Amino acid sequence: METKQQNNKQLEKVNDMIEDIRIAMMTTVDEQGNLVSRPMAALQVDEDGTIWFFTKRTSPKVDQIANNEHKVNLSFANVSDADYVSVSGTAQEVDDRAKIDELWNPQAKAWFPNGKEDPELTLLKIHIDMAEYWNSSDSTMVRLFQQATAAITGNPPKMGENEKVYN
Repeated sequence: METKQQNNKQLEKVNDMIEDIRIAMMTTVDEQGNLVSRPMAALQVDEDGTIWFFTKRTSPKVDQIANNEHKVNLSFANVSDADYVSVSGTAQEVDDRAKIDELWNPQAKAWFPNGKEDPELTLLKIHIDMAEYWNSSDSTMVRLFQQATAAITGNPPKMGENEKVYN
């Protein structure tokens, strides 16, 4: 995923954490009020804190977004590094052929067999309203030791940094 230098310096840490994750779980609300999540390949985080995705124009998520004040949640996880990011954002469907050309990659052809010209292809633009992250710079062994110590002492483990960032 391509990430650009953030205009909001608080988002730099979020940007750095999600840069290598690529797959987000996008959560919307369906017609019955259920939270529904699905994996989505993040294509780019631009300088304004916008995350871009390809989607099918007729996908149920497009209607779910439109029917629920355009609010979505994205979750990113890198379990091996103990990096976790939750993004609350505002989604918008965007039909921008120049942006599709810019973001197109060969992997997208699996979902859009007609390529960039596929009539089903559209963009989802997610503006980050708020992000919360959990990050541990400690190794797996140190984290396991901290958890074991916490279990014995009854004191919560110190598992790294947790921060909320607003855009």
